[in-house]
Amino acid sequence: MARFAILRAACILLPLLANSAVSAQSKYDPGADDKTIKIGTTAPLSGPVSAFAQIAKSAEAYFRKVNDDGGVNGRRVQMIIADDAYSPPKTVEQTRRLVESEEVLLIFGGVGTPTNSAVHKYLNDRKVPQLFLGSGAAKWDDPRNFPWTVGWQPTYRDEAIAYAKYIKASHANAKIGVLYQNDDLGKDYLKALEEGLGSGEAIVARAAYETSAPTVDTQILQLKTAGSDVVLVAATPKFAAQAIRKIGEIGWKPTTIISNVSASISGVLEPAGKDNSTGVISSQYLKDATDPANKDDPGYREWLAFMDKYMPDANKSDWLNVYGFTIAQTLVTVLKASGNDLTRANVMKQATTMKDVKLPMLINGTAVNNSPEHFTPMTSLQLIRFDGTRWVPFGDLLKN
Repeated sequence: MARFAILRAACILLPLLANSAVSAQSKYDPGADDKTIKIGTTAPLSGPVSAFAQIAKSAEAYFRKVNDDGGVNGRRVQMIIADDAYSPPKTVEQTRRLVESEEVLLIFGGVGTPTNSAVHKYLNDRKVPQLFLGSGAAKWDDPRNFPWTVGWQPTYRDEAIAYAKYIKASHANAKIGVLYQNDDLGKDYLKALEEGLGSGEAIVARAAYETSAPTVDTQILQLKTAGSDVVLVAATPKFAAQAIRKIGEIGWKPTTIISNVSASISGVLEPAGKDNSTGVISSQYLKDATDPANKDDPGYREWLAFMDKYMPDANKSDWLNVYGFTIAQTLVTVLKASGNDLTRANVMKQATTMKDVKLPMLINGTAVNNSPEHFTPMTSLQLIRFDGTRWVPFGDLLKN
């Protein structure tokens, strides 16, 4: 009986001692403990670019899957989504709440260049990781001045230079018109296009719009009147759809290139009209969920199984569901690598030393890579053209 009592006591005490040992070895900052990792994000659940809210929704769904599978190193991921309506003052308000009241470990996947810019210095001053932003602004890759911020997608600069190379190779005497959002997003594209072309001389018209504007009809007419035969639409989804539709309605036939943030068939091309959208050019770094060629691709099938179980009512042709899924996988990779050292400093170390991380929905031949000197994880692009039904890749994979 005495031996049984000792064994029984050991069975009770050993797990407790083991858990105590793990706890003693673990390091935490606000937002993390033995059971939970709390992260925050701001998203435009309302407002002029609410289509982008799908990024946060699909990322949150992926974290539910991770939790169902046992979590990250045994910890559940809790994602708090705050609506900022794509308004920088609201982003500041909501981010402060997430950091100071909710005490999240990090800010993740915030959508928008002006919105992320509004909290850029605040998060860096407080040494809170600002990770894998829904923006391709070049400013996020600045380890010296902003060591707590990491973008994710290829930069707008890389993308615009790719378009400039295409225009120079296939439209030697092009007269280029640029529709651009009047903020860092649009200005990054415009500046990089000029850089890629070698000068701004081929650009015959530049037309800016505000996100508060009802339409961009006037700007499209301005570009047409200037004699543009190539149009770059550096715009978010609502305005890209308006631009394509207006170009079609007035019977204009320029070569139209749209920024990849708006390369959504369901969110942009279908609302603009598939006839109007046929021939539009963009770029991709994620697999196209609408491409029949991907039906037997293992990565696509993994994503599809996730969508069927965790987002059954979502539109599978919306590439933002692929984006949210993939940036969430990137963050899980970082959190797993952080082990039991869930301090903000260690999370940043892991987020800036990713090596050849292959994820299911990255286009073949690409992987997530970065370093303490170069934070941007994705740098490869593939040009694509809409054939009226799907995006068709053309040309070589462009690696920057």
